[in-house]
Amino acid sequence: MPVTWDPFRDLDRLAASMLDSRQGPRMMPIDLHRDGDHYVLSADLPGVDPGSIDIDVDGQLLTIRAERTLRDSEGVQWLAHERPSGSFLRQLTVGDGIDTASISAHYDNGVLSVIIPVSERAKPRKVEVRQATAEAPKQVAASES
Repeated sequence: MPVTWDPFRDLDRLAASMLDSRQGPRMMPIDLHRDGDHYVLSADLPGVDPGSIDIDVDGQLLTIRAERTLRDSEGVQWLAHERPSGSFLRQLTVGDGIDTASISAHYDNGVLSVIIPVSERAKPRKVEVRQATAEAPKQVAASES
């Protein structure tokens, strides 16, 4: 059986090994959507110990950190080692219309869900339109002089 050489596969492996050996936290993939009066952020963190997840809000910066550690690999001969381990980090800037004091989170089946409520002042509201009376323009005219 002939063995074919694919230079692109080898380049992909080289690039992946360079990324795996880089220092610093890795980025976690997220989904973000609005559901009524709150935003829902879902982050994929399979295999992460829930105790290692840290969520901070500092002003308008929301930071999510997590850690995935390798099991003791002493005496193990890896045949494939593709799942990244180490630190994961994601930072998002949240707008002024967020109730940062009421942000909550839960971790279930490898997915971190962060509930980010919209503040009361940022929620849509109706503005009452009142009919002007005949005296109202006179009052405005009197106050301008």
